[in-house]
Amino acid sequence: MKNISILGIDLAKHVFQLHGVNKSGKAVLKKRLNRSELKEFVANLPACLIAMEACSGSHAWARMFEKMGHKVKVISPQYVKPFVQVHKNDMRDAAAIAMAASHQGVPSVMVKSEEQLDLQAIHRVRERLVREKTAISNELRGILADMGVIIPTGHASIRVLLPSILEDAEQPITYQGRQLLSDLREQWLETEAHIHRYDVMLQTYVKENEDCKKLLEIPGIGPINASLLLCYAGDAKRFASARHFAASLGLVPKQASSGGKERLLGISKRGNKHVRKQLVHGARSAYRVLLKEESSGRLSDWAKRMKDSGKHVNKIVVALANKMARIVWCLMMKETNYQR
Repeated sequence: MKNISILGIDLAKHVFQLHGVNKSGKAVLKKRLNRSELKEFVANLPACLIAMEACSGSHAWARMFEKMGHKVKVISPQYVKPFVQVHKNDMRDAAAIAMAASHQGVPSVMVKSEEQLDLQAIHRVRERLVREKTAISNELRGILADMGVIIPTGHASIRVLLPSILEDAEQPITYQGRQLLSDLREQWLETEAHIHRYDVMLQTYVKENEDCKKLLEIPGIGPINASLLLCYAGDAKRFASARHFAASLGLVPKQASSGGKERLLGISKRGNKHVRKQLVHGARSAYRVLLKEESSGRLSDWAKRMKDSGKHVNKIVVALANKMARIVWCLMMKETNYQR
């Protein structure tokens, strides 16, 4: 145990596989522990580098191990997979984690604080509710269409127009159908109320956080994006540059270069899909504002030039999202305010 330099841990719910190597890379420990035994074992271990895959529970274990005096490296599973030899099992997974941690070129995932995990949980639950709300809305419209009733798109149709349709006896809807549609509308309203509750929670957090207040000054960044980006980025110093931060969100071109010939494709779509989607939505909203005649500043001038060049609006929006991500990194890195 005294010779362990890197300890790779394959995390699970109840059974944990450990693989320890010394400074020369030789395996000196192979051990399987239960959940109740892991904490005591690591506490008695001399200070070393502990490596884990990024998964459910990895951040909680990482904070606990750091308090015990160990260095912790959380690695994304996509960077561990190439080190798995032959067939996959717990022992080889733990060995692959330790091997990946020994390579300096393998990037690590930032250990999230309890506050960041709370924000992440709120956003995940909210996103799931938004999907459910859309699904209920589509189901409701489909049932109405089968009955021969078409309602306009938009939330107002379900919130305001649908009750009057259900109360209209001349509509070709049966009694059972009216009960079903009324129940679906109540589910839709309940889901909308839950989403609103989480929106209020995020808005309250943004008002009290100084970093979020600075991000709100950027065009296209609202309470949802500000809290989401802060939760994702954390310490901006872990990104080498603004482009590195944009690349972590998948907002840079994918390369297929060979033989000295550079070939750039569409965006790579790597990283957090939810953060990228919300940032693109924010960029689409900001693009309409930046094109107005009264709008000024370098970002507005750039948007107007892109429109005049004849590029497709979707390309401009994604490029604007890339610029927004870089500006976010600069504000967080330099701890300054946005300058139009």
